[in-house]
Amino acid sequence: MHTVIMAGGSGTRFWPFSRKYRPKQFLDITGHGPMIVETCDRLAPIARDEEIIIVLGDEHLGEAQKLFSDRKVRIVAEPVGRNTAPCIGLGAIYARHLGCERAIAFLPADHFISDRSGFLRALEYAGTISENGGIVTLGIVPTRPETGYGYIRRSRSYSDSSGYSVYEVSNFEEKPDYNKAIQYMQSGEHYWNAGIFVATADTILKEIRQYIPDLYKGLMIIEEGLKKGSFDEDLKRVYEGLRSVSFDYGIMEKTKTPLFVVPCDCGWSDVGSWESLYQLRSADYDKANNLSDGDTILIDSRNSFVSGTRGKFIACLGIDNLIVIDTDDALLVANMGRSQEIRKIVEHLTDKDKRELL
Repeated sequence: MHTVIMAGGSGTRFWPFSRKYRPKQFLDITGHGPMIVETCDRLAPIARDEEIIIVLGDEHLGEAQKLFSDRKVRIVAEPVGRNTAPCIGLGAIYARHLGCERAIAFLPADHFISDRSGFLRALEYAGTISENGGIVTLGIVPTRPETGYGYIRRSRSYSDSSGYSVYEVSNFEEKPDYNKAIQYMQSGEHYWNAGIFVATADTILKEIRQYIPDLYKGLMIIEEGLKKGSFDEDLKRVYEGLRSVSFDYGIMEKTKTPLFVVPCDCGWSDVGSWESLYQLRSADYDKANNLSDGDTILIDSRNSFVSGTRGKFIACLGIDNLIVIDTDDALLVANMGRSQEIRKIVEHLTDKDKRELL
């Protein structure tokens, strides 16, 4: 099965650990190695290295080439970031160039999944469904009333002979408030939108032609460059002129093609913030629900995450619900509940032109 791994994110919510030239997907966030490598390894039972296409930013090409120097994964560098619709379109034409006529899985590079076999079964089944036409997305079975994710609402069951659960998509819901998130969880009809799509290249490109025609025109120029040997030059020339548009907004919210959701209960986390990493590592908590790395001591402290892996001793007294992250050149102290807002610090540093801290 061909897979396109989308690795163009900047990981601003993991500052100061994550930086512009070494974002979250290249870091060992979960203790299993760089997340982009972990993602590729997870796919090994269903995708050979030659069938894995990594799409990333040009500034991260060197780092990726080092990580995969002994493997045959394909690495494609976007000259500039243009969101997920161009990324998925680029992956589709590249897979088609490699001869792929069957389903392609498009997935982020920086997610954590504890049940690999369950995830791969859902992915393969989504591929089977997509080859009959349409686009299939994996819907993560919610485990809590989460306000930080978008949701997919299912409608009627889609029948086939496999006995695997699959539903037609009713609609996509924006991030809800807490009360609505509780309703979504209780309904049994809503799933977290993990941004994982499965479809053939022809289906993806047909949808882009219909709903984002300017992007389609650019992709066709790039695809012609693949055939003629001018791929790098055409990619750079075309990509800079593309609009930034997400696949969700540009295609999924507008398409008339059949959309399906395969429920997936696989221990998924987007590991999108320090708080989500704290929650993911609950097995490592002390008796007061603290999580600590490095040479640290927490006295009369609760519900906090303290990381001092840079050789400096960190002592905390009487703290509650805090994040403390120490690096060589920056120290972050933040309220745990506001970890999604850490990107504001990165925006401030950008405004102040403090490039050495980005």
